[in-house]
Amino acid sequence: MKRNTTATPGANDSTDALGDLADAFVRLTDIDDMRAFLTDLCTPAELEAMTDRWRVVPALVGGTSYRQIHENTGVSVTTVGRVARHLEHGAGGYAAALAGRRTGNAG
Repeated sequence: MKRNTTATPGANDSTDALGDLADAFVRLTDIDDMRAFLTDLCTPAELEAMTDRWRVVPALVGGTSYRQIHENTGVSVTTVGRVARHLEHGAGGYAAALAGRRTGNAG
């Protein structure tokens, strides 16, 4: 079984795999390059799960109910609740991404 190297970021100073991955994301500033990287990095199911989570963030921040988000997006209420928990008690990544979000639809 593969050892989980991302469970405790920074736990192994010689190999901070999560930090290396985050660095790769930061270096990509072109949306087409980012799409290509995500497509190469993730399975279709992983991409769908991540896009589902991201789709519900603005709705939650805007005060839309879990049920309405589910009806509007098809994302499960369980997933909506999970995202809401991370918005409230997570590491702050959703808020940071929202703060830097582009206006309009990039594609």
